[in-house]
Amino acid sequence: MGGFRFNLLSGNGLSLRIDVVEMTPKTADFDYDLPDELIAQKPVEPRDKSRLMVLDRTTGEIRHHHFGELPAMLREGDLLVLNDTRVIPAKFLCRRRTGGQIEGLFLRELSDGQWEAMLKGAGRCKTGEELTFVEEPPTIAKLESNLGEGLWHLSVSPPRDAVELLERIGTTPLPPYIHRDHPDSHDGLTYQTVYAARPGAVAAPTAGLHFTENILADLQARKIESLNVTLHVGLGTFAPVKAEQLDRHEMHSEWYELSASTAKAIVDAKRQGRRIVAVGTTSVRVLETAAAKGPLSARSGWTDLFIYPPGEFRVVDTMLTNFHLPRSTLLMLVAAFCRPGSTDGIQIIKDAYAEAIRQKYRFYSYGDAMLIL
Repeated sequence: MGGFRFNLLSGNGLSLRIDVVEMTPKTADFDYDLPDELIAQKPVEPRDKSRLMVLDRTTGEIRHHHFGELPAMLREGDLLVLNDTRVIPAKFLCRRRTGGQIEGLFLRELSDGQWEAMLKGAGRCKTGEELTFVEEPPTIAKLESNLGEGLWHLSVSPPRDAVELLERIGTTPLPPYIHRDHPDSHDGLTYQTVYAARPGAVAAPTAGLHFTENILADLQARKIESLNVTLHVGLGTFAPVKAEQLDRHEMHSEWYELSASTAKAIVDAKRQGRRIVAVGTTSVRVLETAAAKGPLSARSGWTDLFIYPPGEFRVVDTMLTNFHLPRSTLLMLVAAFCRPGSTDGIQIIKDAYAEAIRQKYRFYSYGDAMLIL
């Protein structure tokens, strides 16, 4: 991962200085082979019976536990930061006038009645065409513009609140690697954290799926504080990286919010030498987005922050996360966290993933968890 910079220096003679510099990693550096049987199709029951790999990023040491042991592994005074976004039933069906069916995934509301959505099977659709919602026939989705790569700007008529409409006609937007012969009514509950509160995500902040009310109560009893931030998980989190060089990848923006009370609690905790434990990559992105804008304070808006090696971290000390897809921005963020300011974290995380495969951990959204210390 290293490169060299050569400089000729003049003085009493010529000398050669060789500086080792970091090169931007390539997307291919984040490939790994995963047996299909390790892609979790359903969560374990109860949630906190999932496995938990503990990775010491300084030494590379790996320990194997279960998630129910998490409270005992943390320290009194640690501050957990949870993403309280709530997954909405963002998957919907539309029909063309020709009778063809289009599968849609709502991404965000641009303004009243104006949606950004991903459409599957819309290759022959034209700008200006009107689609009818299958479950809500009077409602029309007019194709205003093709944004590329399956993304469309839709104008919904009559205009109505997107979340309210999707609650009636939509279904849980499971990732494509979770296969269902028939819709599973349980997914609406299991693909949601127990502390989900603010509707807006189209994918779950999966590190939080392992928590139960009992785990949260145990944390509180051990004087481990939990506070919330919000990031509505969207295309920025799960869109694949197609650029060969990471510095050429453009992240889609996602809406986030850090409240004044949470920001103050984090600043106070850092001042007192307490650890900030981010639950999930989405919580990490909220905190690091806010910190990149200056002293940590209340902030909200849209973030397209892309963290990859050799990225730095200003706020987060410890991270709880799941096992992520190859070539994903999530895996890249985790690799950066394993060794901030260096590309060495790529090998650290690849070694940990290789061990997880040997130990038959369950991967991806409904899979097991990793605690990186």
